[in-house]
Amino acid sequence: MTETFTKWDVAEHLHTREDARLYLEACAEEDPGDGSLIRAALNDIARAGNMSRLARDIGMSREGLYKALSEDGNPTFTTVMRVTRALGMQVRITL
Repeated sequence: MTETFTKWDVAEHLHTREDARLYLEACAEEDPGDGSLIRAALNDIARAGNMSRLARDIGMSREGLYKALSEDGNPTFTTVMRVTRALGMQVRITL
């Protein structure tokens, strides 16, 4: 009998805002300094919700948001701030 596997997708496991917050915090802590894990986490959180509504809320097209948050994307700081705020989150810097 052959075993079959499916690709694990974190977006399928982000059910609450608290799940999303904890996931984003963990990715921010582990980010190598280039923002890649933060971008990936925002992509996962956006996909877990309603990407079209999020794009509309921040004034982007859905396709533009997908591209900005994609693996090859390079979102501006403004886009990151708009996404986090639209998700009901705040960016904080602490010592």
